Amino acid sequence: MPEREPVPAAPHAHLRDPDSARLAEATRVFALLSDSTRLHVLWLLALDEADVGSLAEQCAASRTAVSQHLAKLRLAGLVETRREGRHIHYRLTDGHLRRLVMEALSHADHRVSGRASHD
Repeated sequence: MPEREPVPAAPHAHLRDPDSARLAEATRVFALLSDSTRLHVLWLLALDEADVGSLAEQCAASRTAVSQHLAKLRLAGLVETRREGRHIHYRLTDGHLRRLVMEALSHADHRVSGRASHD
């Protein structure tokens, strides 16, 4: 059996051993990503900021459901808002979350399509 090459670290990865606080925070973030509608909303926000109506339409979910998901994400500090007149636009708070969402969905794409990832 061929020896497998080590998986390279992500650029700008923190290489220190995680302590209990960091493990708890990562677990909290993964728990928020575990809902498919919420993950879809985060993926859309990783592409660009958006308001509740456009997110609901693109997710094929009710405005009420999307609003509730956004409230959870906002309370968790994963999304922030920008007001423009009567409209509130949502966006991700940082690039770490964007990369996490994109990597999770890229990993899912490789698994679903049957292609092994060596990236």
